[in-house]
Amino acid sequence: MPSIDSSGVRIHYETAGDGYPVVFLHELCADWRFWEDQMRFFARDYRCVAYNARGYPPSDVPAADADYAWERQVDDLVAVMDGLGIARAHLVGLSMGSYTALQFALRAPQRVSALVFTSGGSGSVPPGAPMQTADMQARADAVARDGMKQAAPLMAAGPTRVQLLNKDPIGGGVAMERLAEHSTEGTARTMRNFQALRPSLYGFEAELRRLDVPALLVVGDEDDPVIDLNLFLKRTMPRAGLWILPRTGHPVNLEEPGEYNRGLATFFAQVERGGWGPRDPRAAPGGAAIRVPGIKD
Repeated sequence: MPSIDSSGVRIHYETAGDGYPVVFLHELCADWRFWEDQMRFFARDYRCVAYNARGYPPSDVPAADADYAWERQVDDLVAVMDGLGIARAHLVGLSMGSYTALQFALRAPQRVSALVFTSGGSGSVPPGAPMQTADMQARADAVARDGMKQAAPLMAAGPTRVQLLNKDPIGGGVAMERLAEHSTEGTARTMRNFQALRPSLYGFEAELRRLDVPALLVVGDEDDPVIDLNLFLKRTMPRAGLWILPRTGHPVNLEEPGEYNRGLATFFAQVERGGWGPRDPRAAPGGAAIRVPGIKD
């Protein structure tokens, strides 16, 4: 199986197609197979890369908690791109993968030509609000105690995932079966260290305002934990567009694969022809809905 070394941790990857590179980053409850519909669609025109995060076999499952910090996930993306000779790429993330992709863009914006931030922001709370660290640690402990075969059905039927089971029972069942195959240790350590301890994106406001990267924020309207954060990002990131899909939960690309693929293809095309510039200053948040002579906004 193909893999790339990331400071002693083997990262498994898959590729398909030729052309400009698109790198896909999966969420907590998935692996590279989560992107199969997108790989098949975009490999017609792009060089597609998807990989398993550390803790997700056949990638290595490190034994130390420190190996699962969010910074290590960003390091892994660097290692994958460097190992495959990719200097610059479109990045497509979902949830955990969105967080990693955005942090990579903040670290190395010159290497990101377009960013798709799907269902991202879970756990990010506004300044002054308490982080949900203890709650996530307790959930990680339950996974470690009961194992993924017991945890998977509950995780797959959560309030932001039941939409997939309702829309596509077969696809939802496959996603649940694959989730049950995941490493209990890898999942619990990812929850305990990446999910619980990563800093809130609200704390990066100054950096986000300077981020000159075209971004598409994608969120389902029933993915309540991330909607407010995406509204914040839309109002903060100068080149961000916000796409909200109705009656949709967390795994947007599985619930609405056709619409998701078409939306991303349109975004990529606009970026590639130079049509995804910064927000017009006249449309800045806080202005009046109607302008009339003699009255300031």
